[in-house]
Amino acid sequence: QVQLVESGGGLVQPGGSLRLSCAASGSIFSIYVMGWYRQAIGKQRELVAFMTSGGSIRYADSVKGRFTISRDNAKNTVSLQMNSLEPEDTAVYYCNANYLTRDYWGKGTLVTVSS
Repeated sequence: QVQLVESGGGLVQPGGSLRLSCAASGSIFSIYVMGWYRQAIGKQRELVAFMTSGGSIRYADSVKGRFTISRDNAKNTVSLQMNSLEPEDTAVYYCNANYLTRDYWGKGTLVTVSS
C-alpha cells in the first residue's frame, strides 16, 4: 500500500511558476513509476509526466520544455517544476505511483493560472 500526498498548488499568473511535490509512504518507493496527471473541469484526466525507477522520463507534448519532473528516492518524493504557466494548465494535479498491477493516487492539488 502506498499513500500519496500532494502539495504546492495555488493561484499563479500566466507566465509564472509553481512547484508541486508529492510525498509517498508505505512501500518501497524506488520501484514505482512516479507520475503526475491532471484533470481540468469537463475534461478527462491526462498524463503530464512520469519518471521510471530507472530514471526514464516522458512528458506530454503540451508541457515539454516548460515542466520538469524529478524524484528523490531517499526522501520518497516526486516533484513537478512548472514554468511558463498558461491558463490551459489550470487543473487538479494528481500524483500517481504505479508498479505492475499496483496503482495509487493522491487526492490532488489545484493549480489555477489566471490574471
